[in-house]
Amino acid sequence: MALFTIYGELRSGAFSSEAALAEAAAAYAFERVGLDTDEQKSPGFLAINPSGKVPALRLPGGEIVTESLAILLTVADLFPHAALLPPPGTPGRAEAYRWLAFMAGEIYPLVELADYPARFAPEGEQAEALRGKARARIRENLLVVERQIAGPGFGRRLLGSRYLCRDVHPLARDLWKDWLEGGYTPKLLALGERLAMRERVAPVWARHFGND
Repeated sequence: MALFTIYGELRSGAFSSEAALAEAAAAYAFERVGLDTDEQKSPGFLAINPSGKVPALRLPGGEIVTESLAILLTVADLFPHAALLPPPGTPGRAEAYRWLAFMAGEIYPLVELADYPARFAPEGEQAEALRGKARARIRENLLVVERQIAGPGFGRRLLGSRYLCRDVHPLARDLWKDWLEGGYTPKLLALGERLAMRERVAPVWARHFGND
């Protein structure tokens, strides 16, 4: 019987939350919320997450957790045996927090601008200009991560890590793939390939992204 429920859509940021639950061997169900049909704006889903965004996680007691970062940290806390994060109080834990927060604060907000610029500017040239600026900024921020991964020590710790929450968040969307394929972020692409091959994550990856 499923004890947790993830509300989200395939090929979306809900992948990271589901992958964390799968890695922890948690009993969960995945409830699709159709973004193409604006199901996230329906009264039923707004009762779950008033902001109308996915993912959302229902805990066994019925409580709702939203925001990908909060969900990842919650799952890591609930399943300490799964070692989804480095041990509390260690430099590795602080480093994981740093990059999870960087992705949540410096990249994810720009995704909405890139995907839906007309929400923030008049449709037409202004919206497309905003989309271009957002995409450029996302690339710049991903290059920050790429350079850090390539630095002494960090690459070995991240790419060789078994700490899923630190690895999964940067590759949480299939859209990253489009932005990374210019050949300037080989370390991040390698991270995605390693992530896709993890035993418990592989089926989740295949369901969300197919053979991508």
